[in-house]
Amino acid sequence: MLKSITGGAAVGLAGCLGSESSVSVLSAGSLAATFEDHVGPAFKSETEITVQGEYFGSNAVMRMVEDGTKHPDVVVSADATLLRDRLVGTQTDWDVEFATNVLGIGYNADTAFGSRMAAGEEDWYDLIRETEQGDVAISNPEQDPLGYRAWQAFGLAEREHGIEGFRSEVWDLVEQVAEEPQVLGGVEGGSRAGAVVYGNMARDHDIPFEPFPAAYNFADPSLADHYATAEYTFEDGTTVEGRPILYNATVLDRADAPENGRRLVEFLANNPDDVLGEAGLATADSLPRAHGTLPDGLTI
Repeated sequence: MLKSITGGAAVGLAGCLGSESSVSVLSAGSLAATFEDHVGPAFKSETEITVQGEYFGSNAVMRMVEDGTKHPDVVVSADATLLRDRLVGTQTDWDVEFATNVLGIGYNADTAFGSRMAAGEEDWYDLIRETEQGDVAISNPEQDPLGYRAWQAFGLAEREHGIEGFRSEVWDLVEQVAEEPQVLGGVEGGSRAGAVVYGNMARDHDIPFEPFPAAYNFADPSLADHYATAEYTFEDGTTVEGRPILYNATVLDRADAPENGRRLVEFLANNPDDVLGEAGLATADSLPRAHGTLPDGLTI
């Protein structure tokens, strides 16, 4: 069984992107291992189509599509609303929500912070305030939802636990990692104690993970109004509200291999053999869910 191309924050596309035997994907970095180790091989086995992927923060993904830097067949976002706001109406007319995730802290149990997390005798929000600057990482909030969800989670945690100034204090302590797929790199090696990540990312790297409580883990759709009370303002002045984690995918109007792209989106939506579950993602009862009018022949 062939495996998709791997390595780094950006995985180079090989071969002809318009080939009928391949489909190019530009995806949220948190799904790098999901596509490389799970979706890609399973899709290849079922269809004989190779998934060729590149992985960045979802904000960066949208910019690359908008400015023409990248020309993928399929775009996948870790924030369904982000994809719709940026691409629907200009690059595509539809998308399919196919999976959810949970936010929390992945950690190295051999570090001081990690060993105390593993012992479970103290709450994460007390332990993180005792770390040194850079001991805990987040991804760059200007680049992807994982980063701005960390900011939003710290704010919600401040209110939930009544810790005045918590968000600002922790924000000054954490280290921002430029590329989302690399945020756990130092944690694995022990040079960093932990990172705010999605549950599937910790599973990908085989490290311990403690999900945040439902009040700020962005995993409970019934708490959407509560999550929306947390905001992050980008450097350009635009603001994004907190919202439940929802992954969605679409095929671009200008795709070189649109049929292969539609087959991949259908594969994600129907999740044969629980491929997404094996990758550490969740599929809620409400999923898959289409937005807009799906292309003819795409069934979810």
